[in-house]
Amino acid sequence: MKTFSDRVDVINRTVGAVVRWCALAMVLLQFTLVVLRYVYGVSFVFLNEGVLYLHGALFMLGAGYTLLVDGHVRVDIFYARVSKRARTIIDICGHLVFLMPSMVVLLVYSWPSVRRAWSVFEGPISVGGIPASFLLKSLIPAFCILLIVQGIANLARDVARLRGDGAA
Repeated sequence: MKTFSDRVDVINRTVGAVVRWCALAMVLLQFTLVVLRYVYGVSFVFLNEGVLYLHGALFMLGAGYTLLVDGHVRVDIFYARVSKRARTIIDICGHLVFLMPSMVVLLVYSWPSVRRAWSVFEGPISVGGIPASFLLKSLIPAFCILLIVQGIANLARDVARLRGDGAA
C-alpha cells in the first residue's frame, strides 16, 4: 500500500510544484494593476479577472497538495491528546465520512454546470474580461478529483499504518 500511496502522491506533488507559481504570478499581476491604476490612471478588466483566475487555480488545484502535506485546518479538540493509533482512526473516519462523500457530491452537482460551460465555451465574467469562464469552472471538478485521489492515497497509508505495516 505504501508504494501505491507514494505513486499517487506524485500527482499532487507535481500539481503543487506547478501551482505554487500562481502565487507569485498573482502578486506580480496585482502589483501591476495597482501601479497602472494609481500611477497611470488606467484599468483593465481582463487583468483584474486574471488575478481571480490565478487565485482560483492556486487554491483549488493546491488543495490536494495541502492535504498531502497535512496543511489543512484541523479542529483540534481531541486529536493532539490521543495516541497515534487513535489519530489514524480519526483520519480514516474523516476521509471516509467527510472528505470522500463531500467531494463526490460536489463533483456530481457541479458537473452539469461545467459541461454546459464547455459546450458553449462560456465567455467572460464581466464585459471586457477573460473569455474563458469555462476554464475557471473546470477548477471545481479538478479540485474534487485531486482531493479524492489524495484522500485515497492517505486512506491507504492510514490503513497500512493501522495494520501495523512498519513501512507506512
